Amino acid sequence: MKLIVEKIGKNFGEKKILRDISFELSPGKSAAIVGPNGSGKTTLVRIICGLIRPSAGKVKYIEGNKQIVTQEFYKAIGLVGPYLELYEELTARENLMFFAKMKRVSNISDKISSLMERLNLTGQEDDQVRTYSSGMCQRLKYVFALIGDPKILILDEPTSNLDSDGIDRVYDIMNEQKKNNILLIATNNQMDLQYGDFQIEVTS
Repeated sequence: MKLIVEKIGKNFGEKKILRDISFELSPGKSAAIVGPNGSGKTTLVRIICGLIRPSAGKVKYIEGNKQIVTQEFYKAIGLVGPYLELYEELTARENLMFFAKMKRVSNISDKISSLMERLNLTGQEDDQVRTYSSGMCQRLKYVFALIGDPKILILDEPTSNLDSDGIDRVYDIMNEQKKNNILLIATNNQMDLQYGDFQIEVTS
């Protein structure tokens, strides 16, 4: 699968947030979106994921020689961001089962167990999410992002709220994603930036 971003612009009223952003990513490639706070990094991520519409330009997901439709690229994307909300009154397992069924994931129970272990959350599958710390919630968001084996992994502030163990685990995930799939991160953290093959700078 290939991600093509063509001349994206975004206005909120009379304020221009993004101007003429273009880039392309194919499997085995990665990029980092950088820019000052408030410059539009998260806005660009949300446009790429189809959560908001651009004021100008297009985002395309290409599989083979065909552009795939909205429902299909939602299944191809894994997203981690501070604005993603989990159902706090449900357990981690209940949240994950609901989401995995929406993505038509097979072997759901095995994948949940494997990914919870990978993110060091084993034994907390049946705890309500409201009992999780901010760092645990960030780890759980990675389980959500990875459960569908995403061809495109998009991370907004990928290491926020994580301790050193969590950061190491996330960097392992990023390295693995880069091998055969697409990785896109939005960050100003210098350590995170090494995982992008090139940088996309946004300015307000």
